[in-house]
Amino acid sequence: METIVIVGGGAGGLELATRLGDTLGASKRARILLVDRYPGHFWKPLLHTVASGKCDPRVEELSFPAQAVEHDFEFVQGEVLCMDRAHQTVTLAPRKGNGSDGVCRTIAYDKLVLALGAITNFYNVPGAAEHALTLDNVDDAESFRRRFLDACIKAGEQKTQVNVVIVGGGATGVELAAELSNSARALATYRVHTLDPETDIRISVIERGQHLLPQLHPQQANRAARELRALGIEVLTGTAVAEVTQDAVIDAAGKVHRADLTLWAAGVEAPQLCATFGLSVNNLRQIIVDASLCSANDSQVYALGDCASYVCPVKGAAPPRAQVAHQQAMFLADLLARRNGTPRPDFRYHDYGSLVSLGPQTAVGVLTGAITGKSIRVAGATASLLYQLLYQKHLLNLHGTARVATQALVDWLRAKIQPPVKLS
Repeated sequence: METIVIVGGGAGGLELATRLGDTLGASKRARILLVDRYPGHFWKPLLHTVASGKCDPRVEELSFPAQAVEHDFEFVQGEVLCMDRAHQTVTLAPRKGNGSDGVCRTIAYDKLVLALGAITNFYNVPGAAEHALTLDNVDDAESFRRRFLDACIKAGEQKTQVNVVIVGGGATGVELAAELSNSARALATYRVHTLDPETDIRISVIERGQHLLPQLHPQQANRAARELRALGIEVLTGTAVAEVTQDAVIDAAGKVHRADLTLWAAGVEAPQLCATFGLSVNNLRQIIVDASLCSANDSQVYALGDCASYVCPVKGAAPPRAQVAHQQAMFLADLLARRNGTPRPDFRYHDYGSLVSLGPQTAVGVLTGAITGKSIRVAGATASLLYQLLYQKHLLNLHGTARVATQALVDWLRAKIQPPVKLS
């Protein structure tokens, strides 16, 4: 059987493994292997809820081995060290734990799909990599949550303020700021700290552009800024960061913004590993792919999601967004399941809009029709409901309607009995 190896179990990689497992794996036409360094999948757009303490990742994380059993693919946990394209193999680091023999593992492939995601891009700002926190994965989000909670408790004991500076006014920065503000109020209500969330916890969002949320219409961006300011969050647009220190962020004008915690959410780039494969990459280390999402250097290697650079001749470069990874996973699932000799289609990205959460009850965004192409601006409770449905759509892509509906009913009943509150 042909062996298809998928490296990376993010939104695109896991969906591709699931779809190929349901088709090629179930019919024994191919062996599908998913490789990831973590044992489970967490949807990256929800990392801000982990950082704020709203979400417990242990509850929401999806087990790779369980998904593999249900959908006829194999899962191998391990960190990829290198790739040998001449012999069509990838090398994994030795297993961790007591059972490790310290020997690297080698996996052979006939086709390889790289879905390695992205990491934070600090743009060479002095001190940013050393002193700023990130939200690249669940571990990062949990670390931020613990440090925020510790800072609040310590400030309450010492009768001082907590200053949080978020660099980057995109979706991640805006959503985290709103969730942190709500979490600070919840922590005060439950007397986890003695701070006044209105005056003692200062949250600032610094954005280099003239508006927050550059992917949205300025009217929607301005509404988001008003919503954040109503929560007591300082919004600074048109402000570039020149340096990050241990306890401050210094902007290009020389102004010092005190920071007990600095979160960098100003941009992404592909992992360093992508530049070691001998494949063509762009200035963000993204692997350059053609209209079939195939590497420009190797017809047996594909890439999708944030680690891939696909430039549509009509719409330009596909942005690093979850819906792009989803569409590319669907495209590759169909492409790789085709019989040899079948003409290859071209990938076409369709922008269906964007939604940004501003807390439990409100959101802003724009929806774009698949057929008409017309955009509709949404906000408030309607946008909030649509935002919540995005995650359900992701689960539908992985599990199917029946299981998602059953789980939704169980979650609703559990919430009625005991509303979830995460304090530490």
